[in-house]
Amino acid sequence: MNIQNTNRQTAAETALVEAYTAQLGDLPGNGAVIAARDNLLENLKTLGLPTRRIEAWHYTDLKTLLRALPDTVPVPVLSAAAPIVSGSPVIASLQGVAAKGVTTEGFSVSSFGEALLDGSAAAGLSELDKDDVIGRINGSFVRDGFVVDIPANAEIETPIEIQAIHGGGQVHNRFPVRFGAGAKATIIERHLAATEDGAFVSSISDITLDDGAEVTWVLLQQQGAADTHLGQLRIRMGADVKLRLFFINAGGKLVRQELRIDVEGEGSDLIVRGVNLLGGETHTDVTMVLGHNVPNTTSTEIFRNVVFDRAKGIFQGMIRVAPDAQKTDAKMACNTLLMSDDGEFSAKPELEIFADDVQCGHGATVADISDTHLYYLMARGIPRAKARAMLVNAFVAEIVEELEDEHLVEALETIISNWLENHA
Repeated sequence: MNIQNTNRQTAAETALVEAYTAQLGDLPGNGAVIAARDNLLENLKTLGLPTRRIEAWHYTDLKTLLRALPDTVPVPVLSAAAPIVSGSPVIASLQGVAAKGVTTEGFSVSSFGEALLDGSAAAGLSELDKDDVIGRINGSFVRDGFVVDIPANAEIETPIEIQAIHGGGQVHNRFPVRFGAGAKATIIERHLAATEDGAFVSSISDITLDDGAEVTWVLLQQQGAADTHLGQLRIRMGADVKLRLFFINAGGKLVRQELRIDVEGEGSDLIVRGVNLLGGETHTDVTMVLGHNVPNTTSTEIFRNVVFDRAKGIFQGMIRVAPDAQKTDAKMACNTLLMSDDGEFSAKPELEIFADDVQCGHGATVADISDTHLYYLMARGIPRAKARAMLVNAFVAEIVEELEDEHLVEALETIISNWLENHA
């Protein structure tokens, strides 16, 4: 393990260690969980927060960007939000604590806090690699969340909405979700700030898809303007799985969203679609590591980014094709609209291919609104500002329209339109 220079701890690093020490006797877990937490915290102390010298964090120097942590706050009075699709069951984690009395039909939900107490969660409190600081932080501090199990061959017709709502302070959530063989369901994972108080949030969703599952997963990040959000999806796909992963980043001051995906069963198909709406002075980093580990699998990834004001965005996308993964078909594209001279966006698509019978490709574009398209609309009497807003909306709405649920499409398009109206 490479050890970076930690001769001098930053205020944030010191605050993390002190926060762990202060909570040590109060964090839930049996002996195995406590040992796992101690190991993660020790690695965090030894390695520190990553700097630009760490390749995976080159564009997001967390040691510099995360200058301090907000104080812990008394648990505020929070309540679940209305679901974005009317009638959807809501599973709410409020200030990092699982709400009680969740009513479900066709699937089971239990508290992740209980899994910590009985030790069944110990194996999941791990770092994926030497650069996994999100795994270290979340595993050290997480208290609760939800364990969701969709049984084999279940067909859940209404989207299930998992909400993570906070009112400032330090909040850590964990959501292990398993889809049994042949299960069909849609999950909406939604992160919301209920107040303007700054928060330090970490969240990990462990998603397991057994053979033949057909799943749509929508990740909607709407943190506050002062919030730090460190999110991670850990996804394992079995054979003949169809996964449609959609995410929208529409908030946060400092955001790192990681997609760690392993395609481990033949015949599986992955579609990833992402929209990054960046305004103000946000720093938003989406980093994907996708492993095609077996033969005969496919994936397509398309990311659309819109940058206003002094916002800074990053996309790092790595596709790794294992030596045995013949007949892999993988394509990735990242397209960006820069709407401000002060905005920035960096794209770093990568391929690592160790098989010789594959079809793989990637590309990235950065541009402003087309003058031709703008002229076309203005020539028909549409004011310039409205014409620009229409073109930007169309640029990102094309991604959302691939969803098959018209109620979900309408809800997400409304969220996007409202955000653009507030920033354009």
